[in-house]
Amino acid sequence: MSRRRVVVTGLGIVCPLGNSVQEAWDKALAGTSGITRITRFDPSRLASQIAGEVKRFDVAPYMSRAFPRAWTVGKS
Repeated sequence: MSRRRVVVTGLGIVCPLGNSVQEAWDKALAGTSGITRITRFDPSRLASQIAGEVKRFDVAPYMSRAFPRAWTVGKS
């Protein structure tokens, strides 16, 4: 039987409390909530207008330009 190995090369986080391990950890220790009123769109027609939004994060540096097209292949 072969044994598989897992190697952890670092830690990262993107969440409503922050976009780095240190920022999220500091806010969690301080008791800060990441839940706020929705700001990315108008939530007035929704039953709930609060959410845990990720703020100040640009996904572009982490995805290839072709990736969004792959999401739509074969869909109408």
